[in-house]
Amino acid sequence: MVRIALYQPEIPQNVGNIARTAAATESELHLVRPFGFRWGDPRLKRAGLDYWPHVNYLLHDSWQAFLESLPANARVWAFSTKATRSLYEARFEPCDYLLFGPETGGLPADVLGRFPALRIPMPGPVRSLNLAVSVGVGVYEALRQVSSLR
Repeated sequence: MVRIALYQPEIPQNVGNIARTAAATESELHLVRPFGFRWGDPRLKRAGLDYWPHVNYLLHDSWQAFLESLPANARVWAFSTKATRSLYEARFEPCDYLLFGPETGGLPADVLGRFPALRIPMPGPVRSLNLAVSVGVGVYEALRQVSSLR
């Protein structure tokens, strides 16, 4: 299992799509408040369709609450366009946390400084991928490496 962590996500449709990815891959989804939307936002539910009952998600009221929930031996990988290390250089293990920041600004420097940072290579002219796409890329690479795909 992979653990997806979203730090202060802003767009409900992205979170709904990521919830679908979590359900499809049986990944645990950690959502760290504050959000840029209300938890009951209909756009969140609509993007997640009828998969919400299959999503193993945890809501954390703050960054500190999330950090306190981590097991002592937790491995957290921070994804950022500012990272120099490619996603494909990482060696993922079962139960790793893949941490992604908010859509408009990414992870703040103090969060990035706590964990190894990875970037998704983008040879084209864009600055970044959509958050839901980035999570999908990260999760499926991690699962490929730990041979969890069936």
